[in-house]
Amino acid sequence: MIEEFDETIPEGMASPPATKKKINPLLEWVIVVLVAITSALLVRAYVVQQFAVEGESMVNTLQNGDRVLVNRLSYRLHDPRRGDVVVLKRFDSTSTERDLIKRVIGLPGETVRITSCTVFIDDKPITEPYLDPAVQARDGCGGDGAPVVVPADSVYVLGDHRGKSSDSRVFGPVADDLLIGRAFVIIWPAGDWAWL
Repeated sequence: MIEEFDETIPEGMASPPATKKKINPLLEWVIVVLVAITSALLVRAYVVQQFAVEGESMVNTLQNGDRVLVNRLSYRLHDPRRGDVVVLKRFDSTSTERDLIKRVIGLPGETVRITSCTVFIDDKPITEPYLDPAVQARDGCGGDGAPVVVPADSVYVLGDHRGKSSDSRVFGPVADDLLIGRAFVIIWPAGDWAWL
């Protein structure tokens, strides 16, 4: 005859502690580090990336050596907007081996014309408060050009330092798929931290 035991715990008594499997602390740290590295790589690849500014094409907004954060999701969620500071993938028609940083001036379907340092969109002058008149007076603003109609899924970009910028005046409108993202903050040097 087999005797059965009642496994219920009488009221008022604590249940026996559950046995836990202990994870090796070294394995736990390896897992934490791998998760952190994977997360950082995913954020860098798809969300936010840091870029270094090289050259003077965006003076006074950006200086040579500044570091900016770029939102890589921006143009997956909405179209580029006039005034956005964007990072472009390098492409064959430029003589550069690095990505470019410029400002969006013209949007699809608009006619862009530059005359005597003034940008006209559909024959109306635009206001550009980010330009430094002293820099433009000293270095000029590049030549005037024939009007350009911005194609669909493209933007017309210019550097803020027009006299020292290779931009859409040289290589034409830029296809949206060449936009890496929108620069939104200067993070270095620390004293120059600013929203763009």
